[in-house]
Amino acid sequence: MCVVKSLRTRDAGLAALRRSCRAGIVAPGLFAFGVEGIGNVTMAIFSAFGSISLLLFVDFAGPLRERLAAQGSLVVAGAVLVCLGTLVSGSVWMAAVIMALVGFGVLFSGVVSSVIAGSSTSLLAGFILAVTLPGPVGSIPDRLAGYLMAGAASLIAITVLWPAPVRGPLRLATARSCSLLAERLRAEVGCVRGGFAADRRVVLDELVAEASAAVTALRKSFFDTPYRPTGLTTEARTLVRLVDEVVWLEEILERMPPGGPATPSDVVVCEVVLVAADLLERGADRLESDDADPTAPRLDQKRLRDARTAMERAVTSALPAPVATDGQSQSVVAGFISSLEPSFRAQEMSFAVSSIAENIELGVAARSRRWWERALGRQPDGVSSPLSSAQERAGAHIEPHSVWLHNSLRGAFALGLAVLVAEVTGVQHSFWVVFGTLAVLRSNALLTGQNALRALLGTVVGIIVGSGLIFALGSNTTVFWILLPPAIVFTGLAPTAISFAAGQAGFTAALLILFNIIEPAGWTIGLVRFEDIAIGCAVSVGVGMLFWPRGAGAALGQATAEAFAESAGYLSRAIEYGVTRSDGLVPAAPTPEDERRNAAAAARRLDDAFRCFLAERGTKHIALADVTALMTTVAVLRLTADAIVDLWEQDDDGPTGDHTTARADIVRSGLQVCKWYQEAARALSGYGEVPERLTRDETADERLINAVRRDLFDGGGQGTSTAIRMIWTAGHIDVAQQLQMSVVGPARAAAALQNRMNTVAGRAVARRQPPHTTSA
Repeated sequence: MCVVKSLRTRDAGLAALRRSCRAGIVAPGLFAFGVEGIGNVTMAIFSAFGSISLLLFVDFAGPLRERLAAQGSLVVAGAVLVCLGTLVSGSVWMAAVIMALVGFGVLFSGVVSSVIAGSSTSLLAGFILAVTLPGPVGSIPDRLAGYLMAGAASLIAITVLWPAPVRGPLRLATARSCSLLAERLRAEVGCVRGGFAADRRVVLDELVAEASAAVTALRKSFFDTPYRPTGLTTEARTLVRLVDEVVWLEEILERMPPGGPATPSDVVVCEVVLVAADLLERGADRLESDDADPTAPRLDQKRLRDARTAMERAVTSALPAPVATDGQSQSVVAGFISSLEPSFRAQEMSFAVSSIAENIELGVAARSRRWWERALGRQPDGVSSPLSSAQERAGAHIEPHSVWLHNSLRGAFALGLAVLVAEVTGVQHSFWVVFGTLAVLRSNALLTGQNALRALLGTVVGIIVGSGLIFALGSNTTVFWILLPPAIVFTGLAPTAISFAAGQAGFTAALLILFNIIEPAGWTIGLVRFEDIAIGCAVSVGVGMLFWPRGAGAALGQATAEAFAESAGYLSRAIEYGVTRSDGLVPAAPTPEDERRNAAAAARRLDDAFRCFLAERGTKHIALADVTALMTTVAVLRLTADAIVDLWEQDDDGPTGDHTTARADIVRSGLQVCKWYQEAARALSGYGEVPERLTRDETADERLINAVRRDLFDGGGQGTSTAIRMIWTAGHIDVAQQLQMSVVGPARAAAALQNRMNTVAGRAVARRQPPHTTSA
């Protein structure tokens, strides 16, 4: 029982055990069929190694239909690479160059989909086997037949041999967060209507804590995987956007909790909050079950739009009438602006809820498509095609500081060099050299070196165990056949349940058994493997020291800096877009689509850098809470800009009159806040210091009052919505400024770390520089 309990602790859901047992059944069976059944060693090798790579190195998630589709696509792609590898295997230089190109293509293409990223090792294993075993064109049919046998067997295995449960932790965690946030919103309304009675306050506090814990668990689930958990499917893409939006919604509610004196807008604000809670709960139901009523969310969206419009009209109708005395006017308008805070919170909150509901509906609509609609690539309205989405994601990482680009280039060069070294040195099994390179290469030089030592240690242990078995059993191949399945099971399970070195030991022992079945060579085959693994490890360590040796830790600061700068730039242009739409004396600024895309691309690069940073072993020189705070800031800035754009896109009145004073004051405030974030971005790059957070400008409200005084009423003395939108825009700017309070500490910690890294790197470069001499 202790062993089972320990295994469950290390192997979540027994996924590794499930993969290992499948491979332990399928690989020996296909190998036996090739060797004993048809007597074709080539077919046997490709079927055995193909089944190991297709069952051990990859484990797709999702419903069975999606897993089978992904597995089938992997088999087809792997078959193409087996053919390509065989075609170029006859030329050393061609094999090395094509290996590097294929390596880069496979590794970098993972940026567009976690499905591709998770299958990269499996894809590369098939190509490596084909390119390192020289063979004529005539050998392609046997190799392809063996690999396709493995592919067909893998499809059957994942269907009937311990099929994995449908894993949707991200979707379920999102649904739970939405449901609890909806309950929190209803409890807030109950508190407001009940005068914040003690019993209602207790209920609200309990729901606040529960909802906050659920959102924290959602973020943990999102970052628990080494790759961004998204594929090219529409449902997967919309689900990832939901995470940022749910986190933003919780941040809105935390930043502006209900309270304070009653205001005239409380009735309409409460109505908006209740309708938003209904919509949020409907969305949670839709995420949890496809059987939920599909028409209810659409009706709730319309109710929310109507409630928001009614709130805007009510707030506008409550505008204070002009009074004769400036002092009286100042006091009345100041009180009115203060009373707008609940409506601003409701407006910001309702936009977040509406965005969440829209993305949920897009994901559900995509999941509910008929098979022929999926086959034809038909997308729900409002969703980009998989091709354009893939182009956008890949384009985001064609950038010098992209961690994904660094890792792809490092891996491609290492694999190409390993093929070249293996062929030039004439080792007996060059496959082991190249695969050893792939197995130990990591995102920084230190981890690569540590993995190389673990691999060599594991290989030595595997040689000792395998050689002992060979010495004891002699030429008794029957016992070798019996030992092969458990050896493969141990190979797959050991890295998860024990260690990377244990996995290498198991793999070495399994290879000794397998090759002694084909052609008994005794324990000496173990020495050959050790030599090959040592060469592969040396290649990985050398490449790791040459190509971005500091790894993700150094890149994280730069990615954060870029995300800060791009998000602040998007916010600045969103403010300009909004306030120029209402001013008849200036041309309206264009919708900031380019800035939005740039900000989203920088956020993706930051996400990938953070995942790589989490995956790196060793001491973290910056607290994860600080990194999380920086990432939350990036998301809030970007979504705040979205909210401003949406606020003014709803304005159907068009430009009206001269709003120069109000426009200039709002733009000035926005630029000041955005400049702070851009200066912080420079500090995060390792240059300069994070500035002191902006202090509250005590005259800001007075200036805003003066700026919008004329905009509060039209020519007939009736209130206008333009002033409301201007005040709400100023509220969004104030949100970005208040955010500085929680981010200045983490930003300074990250900036100090980046500055130290830049200093160390500069010293290292200086040591490599030849001393400067002057001629006599």
